Amino acid sequence: MKNHSATGGLLTFRKARMRDLPLLERWEEAPHMIEAMPDFEWDYAEDLAHDPYWRQQLIAEADEQPIGFLQIIDAHREETHYWGDVPEGTHAIDIWIGEQDFIGKGYGWKMMNWALEQCFANSTCQQVLIDPFASNRHAISFYKKLGFRFVEMRIFDEEDEPCAVYQLSRSDWLARPNVSIPA
Repeated sequence: MKNHSATGGLLTFRKARMRDLPLLERWEEAPHMIEAMPDFEWDYAEDLAHDPYWRQQLIAEADEQPIGFLQIIDAHREETHYWGDVPEGTHAIDIWIGEQDFIGKGYGWKMMNWALEQCFANSTCQQVLIDPFASNRHAISFYKKLGFRFVEMRIFDEEDEPCAVYQLSRSDWLARPNVSIPA
């Protein structure tokens, strides 16, 4: 799975594996991650041991160096029903750059566009959801530039902080202009 980055060599994606557990746990403790997602907790050990058909968990690498994490799920089929009762054809994406030195260099933009291409390549995918913390203005601005539209504020599971749910429809994705990485 390869994608050429306009800002720094080759961006590749590989399946996240149990050997990535220390890396993911280190990223979760990084100051920029705590600032962006203050109440964030992920059970990587459990998730990496479980590989359901409705989920992809990937490590993004820039020139073979791990820089970030990407998860794509079929939100309708996801077994915990985190997203609630969503229609078939609904996907959701989680994305973050774990290595702070790679933030602001276009890698997040390339990762998200690649993930959206994967989702909408499936003709049954009608919408993609994301749920940044409401306080994460940088992420919200990023998603708006990609064409996501606000749906609602929501508190998921036992999180203390509300999330801003945004949605990108298939029609908006197909109608998007051919844009480059924003400055």
